Amino acid sequence: MQLKLLKRLLLNFTCDGRRGNWTLRLSIDLEHMGCPNESLLVAEDGLLDPWVRAGSRMALQRRVLRLGKPPRRWKAPSFSSSIKRKIREVHIQGRPLNCEAGMKSRFYGEDGAQCGVEQLALQYYAGEGGGWQGVYTESGIWLTIFALLMWDVIFSDLPNVFHNKFQTAPLDLETDSFYPARKSLTESQLQKIYDGMAEMILITSWDLHSGTACRGVNWDRHSLPELRAAVTCVGGPCLASLCRHLAQDYRSWSSGMPDLLLWRFHGECEGEAKLVEVKGPRDCLSEQQRAWLLLLMDCGFNTEALLWPKRMKQPGEGTIIAAIPLKRFCPRENVLIKGG
Repeated sequence: MQLKLLKRLLLNFTCDGRRGNWTLRLSIDLEHMGCPNESLLVAEDGLLDPWVRAGSRMALQRRVLRLGKPPRRWKAPSFSSSIKRKIREVHIQGRPLNCEAGMKSRFYGEDGAQCGVEQLALQYYAGEGGGWQGVYTESGIWLTIFALLMWDVIFSDLPNVFHNKFQTAPLDLETDSFYPARKSLTESQLQKIYDGMAEMILITSWDLHSGTACRGVNWDRHSLPELRAAVTCVGGPCLASLCRHLAQDYRSWSSGMPDLLLWRFHGECEGEAKLVEVKGPRDCLSEQQRAWLLLLMDCGFNTEALLWPKRMKQPGEGTIIAAIPLKRFCPRENVLIKGG
């Protein structure tokens, strides 16, 4: 019954952003029903669909690589080397308060207080992880930065995209027509960002529009000094590349970004940034998160995934100091975190 429903959805809704999820679900269900050849064909057809994007597209590519081995397919697809790239991982140890399935992981922080996995990660990066400052934000800070840097583009005077003064974004922001309709203006603004004018644009936009409702902007969550630090340390080329992707496909790329944005300064006006996806003991990277990390790597960002071992010391097992060896690319050979 579900297979018929998915096939009807794909047949009847040919221009829909959900086609990626439907195609992926259909391919998975067919494999579970013992039809690997049909599952592979569905995945391959999905990659030809222009509405299959971001995480769904990457998931289908990974399925094609796994199912399309000899004798089903003898030639490796062109995207195989890109999909097989390794995402840098860092493993650390923490003392959990709970290890029950279905519950959000809680830990003892370095100060002995209870905290979530993301807060513990921030403590690690602020200390032994390299003296980073940062925020747990997911996509929030990036959508705010995008809107502030591209404000004049978003609210440019185009016909039929603003029907009333209460709109927080043009009607075509999440469509494929947003970028082409403003290509010249968008590229001009992106060039300014690339050339190092992002901080000035950010300050000007904040001063002129602070408090004005805009899609993606949270005026209360992120302060101007915090945004300025992030923009300065990320740098113009990376910011321009990220803003271009959001302008070209806001709907697909406005979710699933890494949990942490970290930065540290080298002097007064220069610094570096890092984006980290944090995964608890019972969690793993989603395809959308994996797609974002690989995209950010292509944009020049420093990215990594921070992971906890699946088997950790249980609550009540005593106080320990755990040393977890890190991968060879990490700055230190071991991470020592007190367990209480």
